[in-house]
Amino acid sequence: MDPLSSTKSLHVKVSFGDDGSSDKVKFTVLCYNAKRFEALRKMCCPSELDFIRSLSRCKKWKAQGGKSNVFFAKTSDDRFIVKQVTKTELESFIKIAPGYFKYLSESISSRSPTCLAKILGIYQVCAKHLKGGKEAKMDVLVMENVLFGRNLMRQYDLKGSRSRYVPQSSGSNKVLLDQNLIESMRTSPIFVSNKAKRLLERAIWNDTAFLAASDVMDYSLLVGVDEEKHELVVGIIDYMRQYTWDKHLETWVKASGILGGPKNASPTVISPKQYKKRFRKAMATYFLMIPDQWSSHTTSGKPQSDTGEDNGQQGTAAK
Repeated sequence: MDPLSSTKSLHVKVSFGDDGSSDKVKFTVLCYNAKRFEALRKMCCPSELDFIRSLSRCKKWKAQGGKSNVFFAKTSDDRFIVKQVTKTELESFIKIAPGYFKYLSESISSRSPTCLAKILGIYQVCAKHLKGGKEAKMDVLVMENVLFGRNLMRQYDLKGSRSRYVPQSSGSNKVLLDQNLIESMRTSPIFVSNKAKRLLERAIWNDTAFLAASDVMDYSLLVGVDEEKHELVVGIIDYMRQYTWDKHLETWVKASGILGGPKNASPTVISPKQYKKRFRKAMATYFLMIPDQWSSHTTSGKPQSDTGEDNGQQGTAAK
C-alpha cells in the first residue's frame, strides 16, 4: 500500500495566492503528520510562533558533503536547516513516523539520552503559475541545526567506515570524514571525560537501537569541536533511508560476485543490524576517554551487550 495514501488523514493542506505580483501564483503546502509534528515542537521548541518566524526568513545554503543536486537552506537566525527530500526518503519516513514520534516523545519526557537531530516538520511545497499553468513542486524537511551558536574549529561527518576521506586542502569549516579523524588522532585526538563518554555512548546506543528496529541505515554522526567552550557537539543526521529492495539487491550482488570482482567481498551497503554494530564500535573508538572524578574501578570501560543493557549514567552532553 502507498504509505502516502494510507496516511492521508494525518496530513494537512493549506493553499494561498500571491496577488501582489503581475504573474499570479497559487501556493499549496502539504504538512505531513501535521498534528504529530506540532506536538513534538511543543516539547522541544520555545514557541510555535518563533518557529514560524524563523522559517519566514531563509537563505539558500551550500551544505558541505551534501549531494550537489539537493536543495538546502538555512533560516536567517541559523536555528533550522531546510533540506529537500526524495520520494524514497519521504516514503521511508512516513513508514517509520509512528515509531519516530513515540521514541522522541518518550526520550524527551523521561530524559533518556538521545542525539538524534530532530526533524520538526516535513512539507510539500507547490507553486503554480496561473498564467501558463507552469508548476513547481518540492518535498522538504525542517531540522534543528545542532551546531547553532557554536564557534567550531573542526567538523566531522562520521559513519564508521574507514574508506571515507576528504583532502584537507583549504577552508577552516570543511566537513571532514572518518579517515580524517583517524589520522588526526595521532596529533590532535578528541578527549572526553569518562562520564561524558558513557553518556555519549548511551545516546548512540539508544538511537541506533531505534533506527535498526526501524530498518534504517546510512545515517551519520555530525560532530563539532567547540574548542572555545571545550565541548563536543553531536547529532545523528540523515536517518530517512530504509533498507529497501534496491539496497538488498546491491548487497546480494556484491556478496555473490555475480557481476565480477571477488566473491563474498564486503559490500558498501550493509544491513541495518550490521550498520548499527559497525557504527557503535567506531564511535566508541573515535573519542578517547580521560579519567576523572566520575571514574570507578567497577564501571570504567565496562562493555555493553548488543541489546544495549547496562547501568550507565544517562545524558547527552560531552565535555
